[in-house]
Amino acid sequence: MTIKITPDQDKPTASVELMITRPLPDYDLEEVEAPIPRDVDPMLASQGFKDLLDEVRAILHSELTGSGLEIAQLTGAISRDNDLYRPGIWLVLREAGGASQMSPGARKRVSEISEKLQRALGLA
Repeated sequence: MTIKITPDQDKPTASVELMITRPLPDYDLEEVEAPIPRDVDPMLASQGFKDLLDEVRAILHSELTGSGLEIAQLTGAISRDNDLYRPGIWLVLREAGGASQMSPGARKRVSEISEKLQRALGLA
């Protein structure tokens, strides 16, 4: 699974993991798989990956304006793909208003935004 969305129990937040499954030459991420997790660390620390996170942040800014959602966390992740490890993007979105759970409408919007990020950036 290249997108994993996990709504938090009793919190108005959901985490999203976007696995990178193909090379992203525009971000100097030519190698996107490794046999052991620590081999992904240099990919996540590269300037290309930092540029990718900046692009994600810009897309999120546009998509979240007026949605009632906000970025709580945005960082890199080591994603497991069967016997391989890949770089990924980890983000947590929070629904404004302090409800005890994320509303169904906000959950749907999180899913739509996640799919848009995957398409726009060519992550999979």
